[in-house]
Amino acid sequence: MAKISSQWLQVALDLNSSLSSQDRFERLLSTIRRTLNCDASALLLFQEQHFIPLAINGLADEVLGRRFAVSAHPRLEAIARAGDVVRFPADSDLPDPYDGLIPNHDDKLQVHSCIGLPLIIGGRLLGAMTIDAFDPEQFEDFADDELRIVSALTASALHGALLLEQLEKQTLLGHEPLTEKHSIRQEMIGTSAVMTDLRAQINAVANTDLTVLVTGETGVGKELVANAMHFQSARASENLVYLNCAALPESVAESELFGHVKGAFTGAISHRKGKFEQADNGTLFLDEVAELTLTLQAKLLRALQFGDIQRVGDDCHIRVNTRIVAATNRSLDEEVRTGRFRADLYHRLSVFPLFVPPLRDREGDVVLLAGFFAERCRQKLGLSGIRLDDSFIAAIKQHHWPGNIRELEHVINRAAVIARVGDNLSHLVLTAEMLLPELHAGFAAGREGEKALTNVPCIENETSAKSAILSRIEVQGVGLKLATQQFQKDLIAQCYRRNNNNWASTARDLELDNGNLHRLAKKLGLK
Repeated sequence: MAKISSQWLQVALDLNSSLSSQDRFERLLSTIRRTLNCDASALLLFQEQHFIPLAINGLADEVLGRRFAVSAHPRLEAIARAGDVVRFPADSDLPDPYDGLIPNHDDKLQVHSCIGLPLIIGGRLLGAMTIDAFDPEQFEDFADDELRIVSALTASALHGALLLEQLEKQTLLGHEPLTEKHSIRQEMIGTSAVMTDLRAQINAVANTDLTVLVTGETGVGKELVANAMHFQSARASENLVYLNCAALPESVAESELFGHVKGAFTGAISHRKGKFEQADNGTLFLDEVAELTLTLQAKLLRALQFGDIQRVGDDCHIRVNTRIVAATNRSLDEEVRTGRFRADLYHRLSVFPLFVPPLRDREGDVVLLAGFFAERCRQKLGLSGIRLDDSFIAAIKQHHWPGNIRELEHVINRAAVIARVGDNLSHLVLTAEMLLPELHAGFAAGREGEKALTNVPCIENETSAKSAILSRIEVQGVGLKLATQQFQKDLIAQCYRRNNNNWASTARDLELDNGNLHRLAKKLGLK
């Protein structure tokens, strides 16, 4: 034990350095890897019967996006129940949650050495550390007492990091008591800069009563933003009520929002609360709010202005304390200009606007999200494991994702079903060939494009590169002005379709001012 005491001292120093919690945890795992000479390690947070990876070393990046249900992973369940160091025998028949998830190793890790360290503070399980090695005898020289030191130091550091996070949220929430309001089901996966900025904005507005307008393309996760705001607010113990405005038939829309009394119309056989009353003291999430009719918009505006509603068929007004979060994939600026949306309601809803970035702008998050959906798909299909190979990762990183996160989830599920049918295995490996034809074709084309670019002479800058590409376009029988207009028209139309007919997103993609794009589109006959 004395021969490596300096290493454990380094562990303590790493955990108490002035770096961020994430940096400290990553340093810890690096020191563990050097000290124990292991092949992989992970620090996991225990929450709602799931283990959530906080930091990894030697594992595939997608692991950070996975959420391991304790009931679905016998080894993690054993660690959670043990209360002490757990050493799994090399010939253990319990499946390892990281099978196939150590890069550059294609075997199933059926024989290896595995240690689990539960992280416990005050009798409560905070998380776990897992340590793996390919050599089945790798950890025999390390005593349990040494590993308990690591466990105790790590548990203390994790507890401190969680308390600090709660204190920061307490500052934002005013002086609310410290309680854990996170939910695995509502978690937003991603570590990109744009997602970090979005979380900061959510934290800032969550515990206010400000009305929030969430914008973004279809499939980016606007409902998750509403969930995050609700569960981080003082209203978390009350109802979060969801209403899809696009699915509301006009004949019942007012009743759905404000309720009705018995006999108000044919079929009204009893009194019924509307969504506003159901969300009293809680949050009402109005998805696709741009789909409301102008008549209903006027009634919604009154509810927002005066805080009272009137059931259909009733003369009485009911006071409600409902926080509104609205969402749309349209540009409400444009909707107001065209007269399809009331300007006064728009200003009432957009007190605090939040933009949810498309998946293509979230650098690195696509791999974490793929890991998240792969783990969820594994549970649904009753598999022992799903791994994404290098070609699959390369293809999804290259794809533009016009359908965003929803499209990615469907792609993962489809590929897993194809892989299972093809091999009928319990442990699947997803490859690029199992992707939708357009994704696989795009990946193949990208590979061919990379090869072709190697034959292009060196071009000093991006502008010159674009000029070189455009110079290869042959336009016959037309003048320069007409050819330029046609090129602009085709490019804008293609980008508009790619952005799900959203002009604001199209402007960002084309690096144009939104107003200038609208004027140009009208000039070209696109509007």
